[in-house]
Amino acid sequence: MNATINHGTSKKSGLGIFWRFFSSVKLTIALLVILAAVSVIGTLIPQREGAIDFAMGMNPRLFQVFMSLNLFDIYHSLLFRIILGFLVMNLVVCSIDRFPVTWKLFSYIPSPDKSRIFQDIPTEQTCILSGNSKHILNRIEEFLHKRYGKVFSKKGDKYSSFFVQTGRFSRFGVYIVHFSILLILAGGLVGSLFGFEGYVNIVESDKTDKIHVRGSRQQKNLGFEIRCDRFTVSYYKSGMPKEYKSEITFIVNGKDVKKGTLLVNHPLHFRGITFYQASYGTIPGKKIILRAVMNGKSFSFPVSLQKSVPLPGNGGELLLEDIRDNLVGIGPAVLISILPRHGEKISMWIFKNPALAKSRLPEPMLKSPKFNPSAFRPYTFFLEGVDTVYYTGLQVSKDPGVPIVWAGCVILVTGLFITFFMSHRRIWIRAENHKSGVRVRVAGMANRDPVGLRRHLLKLTDDLRKHVL
Repeated sequence: MNATINHGTSKKSGLGIFWRFFSSVKLTIALLVILAAVSVIGTLIPQREGAIDFAMGMNPRLFQVFMSLNLFDIYHSLLFRIILGFLVMNLVVCSIDRFPVTWKLFSYIPSPDKSRIFQDIPTEQTCILSGNSKHILNRIEEFLHKRYGKVFSKKGDKYSSFFVQTGRFSRFGVYIVHFSILLILAGGLVGSLFGFEGYVNIVESDKTDKIHVRGSRQQKNLGFEIRCDRFTVSYYKSGMPKEYKSEITFIVNGKDVKKGTLLVNHPLHFRGITFYQASYGTIPGKKIILRAVMNGKSFSFPVSLQKSVPLPGNGGELLLEDIRDNLVGIGPAVLISILPRHGEKISMWIFKNPALAKSRLPEPMLKSPKFNPSAFRPYTFFLEGVDTVYYTGLQVSKDPGVPIVWAGCVILVTGLFITFFMSHRRIWIRAENHKSGVRVRVAGMANRDPVGLRRHLLKLTDDLRKHVL
């Protein structure tokens, strides 16, 4: 049926045009060149999150062109998938189109009695075996059967002919390569459709069951919890980080199921999801050191988040409501509320660097009691310090297509080995009566590697000389 589609279809037929187009080797070369060019573009243009700084310096019109072509995420773009789709179709059609010829070469058994093949063969491929001719012929056939398996023979009064072959399955090496490529592409598609990439920051001793999906504002529920038991970082003398690692626990239904250590380039795997140590940092903790000045006297005292403490001088209570590490670009700041013994609640932001806040905040904000550290008389508040804690930044990914891709890679290596290092060798042996016994001549053909065929025929001739008698 495939051969009929290729050869019997009218040239004006739409199916015939389609078949000729996708069965073209020129199309394969063109697609590979285009795929390589697109991959180069994806290498030169920063992708996904790495493209932010690059895009900020671009001309707005050029930026729109890049966005419309999805060049900042080219490996997930429609263009890239169309190229891969054309390549898949090209591989499938080429394989189907050439399979009938390959199958014919695979299954064809030539006649053992082939005279032309023995014309002008080197003398090294000829040997004389002395002894009973019938016995020698039987021994030749036994030897060939033991080495090559099935032997085709034709015996006559003047001479007898034998045919054997080896490596005929190498004809299908190219199809194994094609199948492996399709498998790799299928694995990539499975990963794209059913996998995900994300990230999560976990404060030391905290836990979470959600991650941020990369490239979107969505969160994904993992179906289990992950807790950072401990985070440590060591430094070189220059101050550069030497090593940072996270002690991680995976929790299912409230029970600790698995513990492990995350290091850079040493990921952890759990339920098909891979966790990588990607980054770290510090954020404000839940404690601060606040200083209150009242009537010329200064008092420093610790305050914990969402906990109230009595004000010095019995002026009421102070509640720490919020802690920010960089409020409006000025730096650390805290929101406190004063609960006086008489009167209404007063809230105010206290900056660690009040001079910088005064220079950057607009005049209306500076006049607002909410940004006045002296809004509650006779107190003036100062932020002396903010407790900081480490968080670990984890990259999270799930790619169910990875096993398929690995299987495709193994099959690809196998197919390439068969295609380039194996050949279909067809060998003829003719034994004819000679005054000194029986003269044996060896000849052969191969679809590739003529040097290897030559060595094989010489060794076969030598082995016949040694082992047949």
